[in-house]
Amino acid sequence: MNEGTTIARSFAAAAERLAAAGIASPRLDARLIFAHALGLSPEAMIGHHAGVLTDAQAEKVERLIRRRIAREPVSHLLGQREFWSLPFAVTPDVLDPRPDSETIVEAVLEMLPNRQASVRVLDLGTGSGCLLLALLAELPCATGIGIDRSIAACRIAMANAAALDLADRASFVASHWGSALSGYFDVVVANPPYIADDVIDALAPEVALHEPRLALAGGPDGLDAYRCLALDVPRLMARDGFAVLEVDAGMHDPVARLFGQAGLALGCVRHDLGGVERGLVMMHRTRNR
Repeated sequence: MNEGTTIARSFAAAAERLAAAGIASPRLDARLIFAHALGLSPEAMIGHHAGVLTDAQAEKVERLIRRRIAREPVSHLLGQREFWSLPFAVTPDVLDPRPDSETIVEAVLEMLPNRQASVRVLDLGTGSGCLLLALLAELPCATGIGIDRSIAACRIAMANAAALDLADRASFVASHWGSALSGYFDVVVANPPYIADDVIDALAPEVALHEPRLALAGGPDGLDAYRCLALDVPRLMARDGFAVLEVDAGMHDPVARLFGQAGLALGCVRHDLGGVERGLVMMHRTRNR
């Protein structure tokens, strides 16, 4: 990037480089990168196109553009990703929060007409903590526990809880699913690994190369994590409680069967914005209706 070149020209050149590298949203990604380098919001970039990058800003932009061309996710470049209109710190140790997972939050809130209820929430496979913390932000009297096998993920979730002023109502435990827990929870949510092992390498490089395989790999058929969850969820779920499980396209029936064999009944199915059966609401068969 030449000295004296306007931000507008530098931005256009960067977007062209991203497009040539096969990035699906080159102008959006370039805007996010430039805004980050300039310490601005993406919206504020509009009024700064006539300016000129400082040497330090130009060097930072160049480093980030090269990393994006190498298909590192934008969230890793910026260090955060928005979920449920909340900012979450993101690193290679956690799965990138995705809009599809907001379906799980929506399903829980629809099942809880009283937002002031003092419910206990359990998030199995918490990662960045996005599901648990989004729910606690909407449920001011709720408390919750997030479980993850990764100690690094638990640390990130704890940092996110502190940044969102939710640390007093959220705790995080490193454990293999619910094996370290006892007691009952009113709400259980889980976004487990559900990608079949032999499919992962064929995913987009942003996912296959840069996201934690532990949070992706679901075994030969993608169902290994659900088999474990089917052992833990029924015993941890309060009698009048419910669970919302995230699933991938085509997994509705086999997952519902696994939990049916464990004594739970399918309450309803929630679709994401793309029409995929994304959230399964499960409850005890003896639940009061």
